[in-house]
Order: sequence, then C-alpha cells, then structure tokens
Amino acid sequence: MAGKLEIIDAKAAAERVGDGDTLAICGCENLLLPDELLRALGDRFVKTGRPRNLTEIHPIVVGMGPERGLEHLAHPGLVGRAIGSGFSYLKTSRYTQLLRENAFEAHMLPMGTIFQLLRDTASGRSMSLTQVGIDTFVDPAREGGRMNERAERSLAERIEVQGDSFLRYPAFNIDVAFLRGSTADEAGNISLEDEPVSLGVRALAMAAKRAGGKVIVQVRRLTRGGTLHPRMIEIPGILVDAVVVEPNQSVSGGDLNPALTGAIRLPERFIGEAEAGISRIVASRAAEEVKAHDVVNLGVGMPIEVPKILAQREFNQTVTFFPEHGSIGGTLGGREIFGANINPQAIIDSTQVFDFFLGGGLSISFLGFGQIDSAGNVNVSKFNGIVPGCGGFIDIVEATPRLVYCGSFSAGGLRVSTAQGGLTIESEGKYAKFVPQVEQITFSARQSVNKTQEVLYVTERAVFALRKEGLTLEEIAPGIDLQANVLDRLPFPVRVSPDLKEMPRQHFQ
Repeated sequence: MAGKLEIIDAKAAAERVGDGDTLAICGCENLLLPDELLRALGDRFVKTGRPRNLTEIHPIVVGMGPERGLEHLAHPGLVGRAIGSGFSYLKTSRYTQLLRENAFEAHMLPMGTIFQLLRDTASGRSMSLTQVGIDTFVDPAREGGRMNERAERSLAERIEVQGDSFLRYPAFNIDVAFLRGSTADEAGNISLEDEPVSLGVRALAMAAKRAGGKVIVQVRRLTRGGTLHPRMIEIPGILVDAVVVEPNQSVSGGDLNPALTGAIRLPERFIGEAEAGISRIVASRAAEEVKAHDVVNLGVGMPIEVPKILAQREFNQTVTFFPEHGSIGGTLGGREIFGANINPQAIIDSTQVFDFFLGGGLSISFLGFGQIDSAGNVNVSKFNGIVPGCGGFIDIVEATPRLVYCGSFSAGGLRVSTAQGGLTIESEGKYAKFVPQVEQITFSARQSVNKTQEVLYVTERAVFALRKEGLTLEEIAPGIDLQANVLDRLPFPVRVSPDLKEMPRQHFQ
C-alpha cells in the first residue's frame, strides 16, 4: 500500500531540498517543464542562501528562455555539480555563464546514457556500461565529458571487455526528483494526458525511490482516487511522495498541444512550406536521400525543414518521422516544440526510444552541425561561446546506417541569392564552420568509417561525403566558383571527387 499523498505548495517543495543533495529534473526545453518547482528553489536560495552545493541531473536541456528551467538555479553557490546532455542554446544563458566561470563543475553525457544510468540505478546496479561515445568528447581518452576546469575528473572510465572498449559510469544517488505531470489522483498516480512527451519521468521516479529519495510532481489538477484509467498512469502513486498543484501550469506546445498529444489531427496544410533561402536549399538537397518506408530522425536546425520539402513532393506519407523524445509518425513541429510531432501515430517513452535507436532501428538521420574538420569529425556540443550539448546526438549516430549533416557553409551574415536555378554568394558569413580541428568531437569520423556508415555533409553550395581519406567534395552548386567559393575558403585541403557533379538546379528554384 502506498503511503498517504502529501499535497504541498512549491515553496514547501523547495524546502525539501537540502545542502549537498542530488536533484534530478525532467523536461525538454519548455516541454514537460516543472518550472514552478525550480522557480521556488531559486527564490528560496536568493532569500535564505539555502540549499547549497547541489548536484543537479537533467537528461535533456531544461528550459529555454529568460527565467525558465535551469536559469532559476543560476546563482553562485546553489549548484556545485551539473550533469546533463546539454545546457542551453542561448548566448544569454546565465547558467551557461556560470559554467564558463567555473562556478560549478559541469559534466556532459549522451542523453541515452543518462537514461540508461537512471534505469540501472532503479534496478539496483552499481554501474552502467556502454559503447556509446567511444572516441568522442565524452570518452576519457579525450575530454571525458568534462565541460569546464572545475570538473577535474571524468565521470566515465574507459575499460576493455573481451577486447572491446566500453565506458563505465557509476550509478546515480538521487535525493530529490522534480517531475511534472497533468493530473494526480488522491493516491498519487500521475497521468500525462496534456503532455506530448514523457521524457523518462517514470525512470527518474524509480531511480530516486531506489536511492531512498523523494519524488515531487508538479501537476495542473487533482482528481478523486480511482478515476484515472490504469493505462493512463505514467508514474504510479507508490513512487510519488508529494504533489504540487499549479492550475496555471503552462501548456506544452501552446496552441498546437492537442495536435501534439494526439487529441486532434490537423489537416496536412498546417504543416506549412519551407521558406526560400539557405535552409530551404539545404533541406531540399538533403531530402533527396530519403527512401520510401524509411524511419527518419531529424535533429535541431535545418533538418526540421525536410518534412516540409517531402510534403511538397507528396513523398512524406511514405516515411515515418521519429525524433528521440518519443513521438512516432506525423510530422515534426517547429523549433519551439522540437521533440514533439504534429499528428503522431504513437508516443513512447524516451528510454524505449534509445533502445530502438541503438538497436539500429533508424534508417537515416538528418542532423545539424556547428563545426566540421578535415577528417569529417562534427561538433555540435560546444562552440562560439554556447554550450548546447550533445543531447541524443551521440546515441543517434551510434548505429544509424545513413547520416546526413545539414548546415550553411559559414555563419554570421551569410547571404545568398538564386536566379535561373543557380546560386550566388552575396556576402560570406563571419564565422567559419569548416575548421582545421573541431573544438569538440561529437561525431567521430574514425568510428563511423570503421562501421561503414554512409555520411553526407550538405551545405547550400557544396555536398561532401565521408571517405576513408576524409572529406571528399562530391557536388557543387550551379553558379558557384569551385576555387573561389569553396576550396579557397576551406582551411585544409580536400579531396575533389573525379566525378564531381552539379547539384540539381531544382534545389535553387
């Protein structure tokens, strides 16, 4: 039998976090965000100076925007150690600024690895073993996932098992979990009917309970015991210690919420069209790599335009879009609701998603890039003063047979024009995205070549492929001067395919 459920306010929830505690937090940017709990914790610290020196664990970036998510914890002394798959995409993030100033030690792990650690913790295992991240920045042979100087030792240890390399992580010890749901009943059972994703909340709750921790869930409403259908319950009441009812809890996905949860299905015309410009050119060329019946993963950035291109070509009905947060089918929404699909066919938990991905379930993934070097390594986790992190990127590329990286050739002011099916560079970007050596290796070209993956890098003016020799230029946009617009702007020599092709002019119409 579960104990009696406590119904408390956010202020009381914050008071249950003690000095030196490990706090686990759910959420994906502004989806499933327990923002009132985090706000109350930050307010308590400002007023009392307590709690201090927390270890906070977040599987996914928590909060996006001023005074959202982790920004509530951006006070020197509150956090002593931060562990996550990412921190913020925003240069204005105060939390990222504290990271850079070494106000706390910061560690980064692949999202799937964090979920594996939570599940292993919940089942009483003392450690987790994984091959995800070998030869990337999370490998102790490189940076070990240490994101600043304050993080002196890696959380991971590289070991050999029967001749194969693995990363070994110690289990988590969670004192408090801040989670979110839609409805709680009087027994503490939690449903997520208003949420488009579940993001491993059950695994978080189970891991906290196994460690003897407290589970506190922010919900919008309370209902009588026995009124929630058992199939609707995401977090059983035996895992929940207290509930905070917040009637004004924001709706994940805003006006699109019913189409993200599956309550309604929007007509096809609501998907929209890709606007003319660099993103459309890149997405149009990238979309050529999709085959009928593919299971397709799409990353942040230009890849989210690919479904719009496929819809215009009436090809989108032959593929299944599957982002790492659990929506299967339908089509990917905009950047502000990344991770949730419009008109999903099914929604599963993030922990199950990575089981599927690591088992080779994806056909192809379209991903963005921050930097690319001569070997073909890719960095998306730390560049130009921001720390977006790896998210599920490293897990996604581990076993996916075909990878397409999508992005502009340069950044910061790049302007182009198209006419008569050709491309003209009006002004170059201030920041090079092709660099002699990436700041961090989020994608290891060496590992990819060993696994014989098919890898393309698509920009508005050129398409490169990953070969054993490194990057190879395979296609060039019509109207582009090979020497002046491509080769002279690369900080390293690149192999030019003897069968160099012109990118089809249809992408520049």
